[in-house]
Amino acid sequence: MFTVVDSVLLRPLPYNQPSQLVEIKQPGKYGPSWGATFLQLEEWRERSHTLASIAFHIWDKPICFLDGDSSSLEVNAPRISANLFSTLGVRPRLGRDFIRLNAVDFAETSDTKTILLSDSVWRDGFGARTDILGKIVKLNGDSYTVIGVMPRGFQFPFNSEKPQVWTPIVLDAAAKTREYRVIARLKDDVRIDAARADLDVVQERMAQESGKPDAPRSVLLQKYGDSIVEGNVRTALLVLLAASVMLWLMACVNVTGLLLARATTRQREIAVRSALGASRWRVMRQLLVEGLVLSGAAVLVGLALVLAALKLFEHELTAKLGSYVVMKPDWRVTSALFGLSILSGVGSSLWPALVAAKTSIEPALRHSGLSGGMTKTQHRMRASLVAAEIAMSLTLLIACGLLLRTIYELRHVSLGFRTDHVIVVDMAIPAYKFDEKNMTTELYEPLAERVEHLPGVQAAALINGVPLAKKLPMLFSMSPQDLARNAKAARREEDLYVQFRAVGPELDRVLGFRMLRGRFFNQRDTPGSEPVIVVNRAFVRAYFGNDRDPGEILGEELPLSYQNDKPARIVGVLDDQRQASVPEESKPEIEVCLPQITPESGFYGATEGSSMTLAVRTERSPSALIPELREVLREASPELVGSSFSTMDQVVEDSYGDQRIAERLLEIFAGSGLLVCVAGLYALLAYMVTERTQELGVRIALGALREQVIWLVLGQAGRMLLTGCAIGLVLSYFSGRLLVSFLYGVRMHDAWTTLAASVVLMSAGLAAAYIPAKRAASIDPMEALRTE
Repeated sequence: MFTVVDSVLLRPLPYNQPSQLVEIKQPGKYGPSWGATFLQLEEWRERSHTLASIAFHIWDKPICFLDGDSSSLEVNAPRISANLFSTLGVRPRLGRDFIRLNAVDFAETSDTKTILLSDSVWRDGFGARTDILGKIVKLNGDSYTVIGVMPRGFQFPFNSEKPQVWTPIVLDAAAKTREYRVIARLKDDVRIDAARADLDVVQERMAQESGKPDAPRSVLLQKYGDSIVEGNVRTALLVLLAASVMLWLMACVNVTGLLLARATTRQREIAVRSALGASRWRVMRQLLVEGLVLSGAAVLVGLALVLAALKLFEHELTAKLGSYVVMKPDWRVTSALFGLSILSGVGSSLWPALVAAKTSIEPALRHSGLSGGMTKTQHRMRASLVAAEIAMSLTLLIACGLLLRTIYELRHVSLGFRTDHVIVVDMAIPAYKFDEKNMTTELYEPLAERVEHLPGVQAAALINGVPLAKKLPMLFSMSPQDLARNAKAARREEDLYVQFRAVGPELDRVLGFRMLRGRFFNQRDTPGSEPVIVVNRAFVRAYFGNDRDPGEILGEELPLSYQNDKPARIVGVLDDQRQASVPEESKPEIEVCLPQITPESGFYGATEGSSMTLAVRTERSPSALIPELREVLREASPELVGSSFSTMDQVVEDSYGDQRIAERLLEIFAGSGLLVCVAGLYALLAYMVTERTQELGVRIALGALREQVIWLVLGQAGRMLLTGCAIGLVLSYFSGRLLVSFLYGVRMHDAWTTLAASVVLMSAGLAAAYIPAKRAASIDPMEALRTE
């Protein structure tokens, strides 16, 4: 867990003094914006007293294609301002960056067709050639001159899954009005609160000068490192780290109890050593060294388990946390492991060593057996340790139970579509090859037709992002003026935000969603036919009002001009589906028939020209069909070979995200905690039975029933279990607040979950206690009396 948290949250960014870097956004009516236009951030730079420099960047296309020496590489290609690398405090390892020495404008560059390569692209695509500077390379078919190579390990934006290259933003008139993501460096000794207050003053003045009543009057400013990881991911990791710390504490408590018992049984040996002249420090040092030897042996086993576990969980963690990380333990993680091991060894051995060193020599030498081994104080201390283990174990069990209930509830939510036997192909489209062409007729329709003719394929359809996938559909707004055609909608005072999906006519056969009214698209919906759309129930409620029946709105026209300025007619209403995540209710959505979107349409570049997903319903297993699909993609365009394949079931599984990974890891932690707790309880009772062999033998000899002896031991276990559970309920009450954001369909303090976890723990504890209890009942009185 430390490796995971270190990789995602703690590892310093590969920039100079990354704590001084901040990301700046503006608040909006429906959430924060990306950032600001160039004209706005220029005002921030000139008027602010707290910013040392300010830069900006944009990511136009998710995947680009760079021609290497022998093959084409899929890369991320952010466009950046000329001063961005100097703002980050990073220089190329080879060559130079985009900034011009004598530039008047802080972001001005004359390098309009130049490119910087990352170290991985330089090595993988060009064999780490030292003569790469000045060479011409092609990015999406356009020629660029290589002017530099960035240092190894450098990334921007951080946590990019693909190798990166960078090109400059050319600030023409149109580019200055676009919205960019903004990153700035604070001046030395400037705190982030002071910078936020300073920029708020600047923003207020800018809003007053603009004369616009809805102009933003403040800024949203946070450390760049904090902006990389989403808040729910950060919370999930911290919860899991807290759970692993609790498990570690349980293990330390358990080992402390075992070493305490071991030191008690060695009281006579230690007394002899002391009688022969060994000092207390010498005795303590011996026991501490023994504990460290045990910890050192555990380190070797633990390190092997670390490597295996990270390899096993790397893909799942990356998919479910939504953040690409390479989780390999470096020197810091290894040092932390050794540090924790030493701390565990010293902490677990110190108390038993102190107890052993303070043992009186004469009483210990007089007792030849175990009858005088553990005093009442020592016994209470060990019982307290076991109760603490029980409390922490119950806390983990309740947390795990709440997440299990959450996953159960999520799995029983109606998604609104089928997920079985559907293969999903996330395609990186080489749009540059289809300039001046219609990608639907040139690429998509022939591709879908070829896939449908493969053996075992029932249907194939294209969509710009299947439901519940990470790739969200386009979001656009309909203003009150646009809604004025409808009386209900005209009453709205705010924009209506709608999800927009471009889909193929076969999608209903692939995903099997339910139509409430009307029809879905068909082969008669062509570029020359009347523009038609399909909406969902949530759109009907938001646009027409809750009192309109979905059947009544069929035939209504919407001011959605995507074909020759003609309004689009509603021909069908879909039942609501889960779109972005399973817990979220459906949002208003409009689906447009993919063949009707032509290059002249304003929606074309945002849908067909960026990325597309192919969904295939099949009778065959994915492992058998995927090689054939890959070959069809290669024949359609060689760049499509790098497309990623998944199943709709896996898409849904990955959509559970931090809830699922937290639940799975808490299962491991809770199971391990229960095992450690039961082992501690068993060890204490087993030692107690061994220690009290003579006493129990006398009880049986004087007429005590064996059932009474069993209940004597079980009663002692029950008292420790009840005490631990009481403390555990208090801990779980406060720790439950950490899980609120992960719960769905279950309350934070769910009584049934708490009861079930308590019953599991009590049952496991009593089952562990029954073994030494039964052993106590089977003691032979004559043998017990001879132990002295």
